Amino acid sequence: MAQAELLDQLARHRMLGTAPRGELAWLAAHGDVRHHAVGDIVYRRGTPTEEMLIVLVGHVVQYVDRGAGPRKFMEWHGGEITGLLPYSRMIAPPGDSVIEQAAEILAIRREKFPELINACPTVTASLVHTMLDRARDFTSSHFQDEKTMSLGRLAAGLAHELNNPASAAARCATRLREALTRATHSSNELGRAALSDAQRERLDSLRRRQAFAPANALERADLEEALGEWLERRTGDIETASVLADRGVRVEELNDFSAGLSTEALAAAIDLLAAEHTVQSLASDIEHATARIHDLVSAMKRFSNMDRPTVAEAADVGRGLADTVAVMTPRVREKSLVLRLEVAEGLPAVLGHAAELIQVWSNLIDNALDAANASGEIVVVAAHERGDVVVQVIDDGPGIPEPLRMRVFDPFFTTKPVGQGTGLGLDIARRIVRLHGGQIDVESRPGRTEFRVTLPAMGSAASQ
Repeated sequence: MAQAELLDQLARHRMLGTAPRGELAWLAAHGDVRHHAVGDIVYRRGTPTEEMLIVLVGHVVQYVDRGAGPRKFMEWHGGEITGLLPYSRMIAPPGDSVIEQAAEILAIRREKFPELINACPTVTASLVHTMLDRARDFTSSHFQDEKTMSLGRLAAGLAHELNNPASAAARCATRLREALTRATHSSNELGRAALSDAQRERLDSLRRRQAFAPANALERADLEEALGEWLERRTGDIETASVLADRGVRVEELNDFSAGLSTEALAAAIDLLAAEHTVQSLASDIEHATARIHDLVSAMKRFSNMDRPTVAEAADVGRGLADTVAVMTPRVREKSLVLRLEVAEGLPAVLGHAAELIQVWSNLIDNALDAANASGEIVVVAAHERGDVVVQVIDDGPGIPEPLRMRVFDPFFTTKPVGQGTGLGLDIARRIVRLHGGQIDVESRPGRTEFRVTLPAMGSAASQ
């Protein structure tokens, strides 16, 4: 391409066209014009980037593979710039950049950047703005990607976690219907027995009494055996012995109650006592199961950012940690780990976005789950120290080698296999913590790695 033609194209370039003609002439003189066909790869994932690419004509798309196949991540058309930029700390792209439409590109090599900065101040200023915009877009996009990936990792486990109490509630509801039918039948039988006022009073007393379960399994077994023997002698039906033992009914109470009752009336009364206890027990089980479902759904709702406020407000760190632990419980069980949460009483709130802080806790705990030894332990501690809220996430894994420790917060740095880590979780965590006026540090040795997040508590000087 002739220099004059190239210069005219640069003058029409959307991002650089307003620069002085002399600066555009410098770019034309010091760059290499390249022609790319559809399907050409201009940058490969993980390969060091050595050039700035000024797209004159065409369409370039960057595809990133997070483990579920490549997807479009960013794109550039004629009039835009991609690749390495002056002052950028980018080392290698996170994905392949592919030509989607035949392109003409002016490439400026890295070694030309010092001269470019001196010779082209207007162009350099435009490139710096481009770099800042790109960094902001990368951060926003990767934050959402990390959030989506985190939710995806938890979805299957959470579905199983929800299925357990849901199935339990369904089973209890079926048994509850049977128990109510049995209670109704026994009541009708007692009505026909025409009990005396004294007998009714003794029966009502037994029905009103609070359950008094045996102190231990051995005592319960002895009680059930004694009740079974009593029932076998009096009614011939020992099936209710187990239910009566659970309620803590004593043989002595049945002796007092049964005085003067016919065998039929006694059997109906015993059956009613057992049915009513079963109803109460099943209702309690359903209440616990549905409460568990409610807690999980509420935790997931907060975790997934569905109620995110638009402005900073008082954020409950303890609640955020509890929600994160709740939705990660399936992964903990899957790996046979112990996850212990210790939140100090009276922990003050911090000023910020609770959902963003949950993303921090999620990333740190997720990394700890990957690092912890088999059947090991992860401890999450939240405490109040000298005007700060301090959260520690500690695992008992092999530790982070010294050469890698200083790089764990670098963007795109990961020690996980391809497709299992983006290298952005800790970078995003650090950005969020800094936006909240705090800091994040790591200490590691074999058998103990601690990530420590310090945030100014509301009311402290640092949070004002």
